[in-house]
Amino acid sequence: MTNMLRVNEIFVSIQGESTYAGQLCGIIRLSGCNLRCRYCDTRYAYDDYFLATVDEICNQIGQYQTPLLLLTGGEPLLQEESYELMDRLSCLGHTVLLETNGSIDISRVPSGVVKIVDIKCPGSGESQQICWKNLERLAPSDEVKFVISNQEDLEWATQIVAHYQLGKVCRVLFSPAFGWIKPSTLAEWIINHHLPVRLQLQLHKIIWGKEARGR
Repeated sequence: MTNMLRVNEIFVSIQGESTYAGQLCGIIRLSGCNLRCRYCDTRYAYDDYFLATVDEICNQIGQYQTPLLLLTGGEPLLQEESYELMDRLSCLGHTVLLETNGSIDISRVPSGVVKIVDIKCPGSGESQQICWKNLERLAPSDEVKFVISNQEDLEWATQIVAHYQLGKVCRVLFSPAFGWIKPSTLAEWIINHHLPVRLQLQLHKIIWGKEARGR
């Protein structure tokens, strides 16, 4: 059977991150990731999966009748079939968001898909895996996300935003690593340094708690 993807879970929820946070959203979480971030909150998606075709995924997610869809992981771009899936979902009229860890070339992502690209700070333990060329492939509708876990990350991310003038390229998100740094600490940094970024909190964890799945 062709077009099989390794899927961890499919569900409907409130989008918890990005500038789309708070909206009703159908979520497709694929399995498998090439990184092992220290603060990862979806370790259950590393190896746990069921197989599904692009058609089966489109049929299931279509039952939720949500205009907004999120493809996340794990790392979706590890699977070749994810490109066809994004294209199909876009053609069906959905607004499609892609969450990617920033280590894989995003140039093949179908036009119209909103790319939310994680720029791994040193505190993640995976900053050496960043595909820096991706910063040249961003559209104004895309977003970059920095997960901040300590003071070093705050300073490093600020330098990256300034060096690449990311505030003029697309939307920039600073998110506190849950349980590692207080949101108020990050908020004060943004205020004191007048940073051209948006503070992002993980809304789904605030609503349902950090251990909830399918939310």
